[in-house]
Amino acid sequence: MPNAQAAALTILTGASRGLGLAMARQLLQPGQTLLTMARQPDASLAAQAQRAGARLEQWAIDLGQPQQAAQRLHDWLRSQPARAFGAATLINNAGVIPPIAPLRRSQPATMAQALRVGLEAPMLLSAAFLAATQGWAGPRKILNISSGLGRRPMASQAPYCAAKAGLDHFTRCLALEEAATPQGAQVCALAPGVIDTDMQTHLRSAAAQDFPDLPRFAALKSQGQLSSAEDTARRILAYLQRPDFGQQPIADIREVAEEGAG
Repeated sequence: MPNAQAAALTILTGASRGLGLAMARQLLQPGQTLLTMARQPDASLAAQAQRAGARLEQWAIDLGQPQQAAQRLHDWLRSQPARAFGAATLINNAGVIPPIAPLRRSQPATMAQALRVGLEAPMLLSAAFLAATQGWAGPRKILNISSGLGRRPMASQAPYCAAKAGLDHFTRCLALEEAATPQGAQVCALAPGVIDTDMQTHLRSAAAQDFPDLPRFAALKSQGQLSSAEDTARRILAYLQRPDFGQQPIADIREVAEEGAG
């Protein structure tokens, strides 16, 4: 049995801004351990961790090179003392919005980066996480932050939509594998809804001739339909702790947030 007093470990990608940063701030609780992977460490997180009595590891890492990131995570997890953590969670949150343009005008490098960060990195990090923690006694969870754009098409964002659609389907496959594994991990791809972050600003700044959905995204902002990153982070982390987490491998926070935890 896991040590009931052992802290929980959470690994979070894309923690430098927006939803990822909001989740990181809320995860820094007394006695807990948070490992972040982002482009740059955040000094405010380090100060908060010290005040809260939480352990914080910040890796400045390029998820566009996912093999190196996955190997580093695997090695780090294997180096942790036995029974150090009562539970372990991987949150694959990082994603890249490439320039808004039809596929015929998209640059190969930006398309490749979006697919590496949005799909290849979550797959490789999940594999590393599961392999390195296979013998751990406590519960393990993988939360993939998906998007409604992985479930419906949008012109001029094929790489992002494809990465999120792939994330969903890889999660379905992984959920089947883990359900058939003794003490397998609980897995879910969760769409977080529309959030007032840099991504929305980027979409609203597109040229109308390149982006047929521009009026819809402008209306979301003007009509006050965007959720704050802080509120969305709170709802996501609450869902992660529900006893039924992982029973649905594909979910949307707007549909599950108000449901009971039974």
